[in-house]
Amino acid sequence: MAERETRRVAVVIEDDDDIRNLLETVLTQGGFEVVARSNGLDGIEAVRTFEPTVTTLDVNMPGIDGFETAKRIRAFSSTYIVMLTALDEEIDTLQGLDAGADDYITKPFRPRELRARIEAMLRRPRSFGAPVDAAPVAASPALGTVAQAPSEPVQPGTPLATEAEPLAAATSTNEPAPTSIGNPAEGWHEHNGLLLNLPMRVVRADDQEIALTRSEFDLLAALMQSGRRVRTKADLALLLRGESYVTSHFVSEADKRGIEVHMGNLRKKIGESSSTPRWIETVRGVGYRLTAADD
Repeated sequence: MAERETRRVAVVIEDDDDIRNLLETVLTQGGFEVVARSNGLDGIEAVRTFEPTVTTLDVNMPGIDGFETAKRIRAFSSTYIVMLTALDEEIDTLQGLDAGADDYITKPFRPRELRARIEAMLRRPRSFGAPVDAAPVAASPALGTVAQAPSEPVQPGTPLATEAEPLAAATSTNEPAPTSIGNPAEGWHEHNGLLLNLPMRVVRADDQEIALTRSEFDLLAALMQSGRRVRTKADLALLLRGESYVTSHFVSEADKRGIEVHMGNLRKKIGESSSTPRWIETVRGVGYRLTAADD
């Protein structure tokens, strides 16, 4: 059991042989067992079979591209996705993040930087959950372990849902309601009827459980814990990268725009209008904070 808990698996999806070999070497040196595939469909099957901790993903590949591959992976897996591409336009970065990527690195990249950014992601809390209305899959393991492959792996070409995985969903719809809603000592935070539980990574709004991605949950948790204190876009971008807010850390405009994309998706899921916010208000030119508490 101890040996299983120390294992880390990475899936590399890259059609360029030289870059694929480089990624295998870099990740192996970082302590990962590496599974490499040269196209999106084979990569999706590898992610489903091996349930990796981290998946690196090229954008320009034969067949389905990296954006579509990321969406399909996100429909069933909580693997950390790092997109690697020669595309460096801001719109490409935003499209990658919107597809479910956790990070986006342009080529050529420095192997040391790739490993550092992966390790930063691994320091973030990690939860697992099955998508709503999706067929059950093998239970996901603790960080860095490898689960048994499903008895019937997905065949190449099988259509998959493209919804982002609800990582903040509870593991059972029959779970009893908490007895002390809004008690931070028991992990609950409440604001104007919006409920968030940190240990369980559960969010409820108007008595409905909300399925959020890992990044969306982390952003909402940061705001719930900060109350009326403004969290800047740079602050939140560093939070998602697993870094503390230090001015020497570089935060690009694309990083800040990525936070706007995540916040837009979060607001849609909790059913909130940015013009008349109930829970999260935008501080123009700065960032976000909770709205004033209802009387």
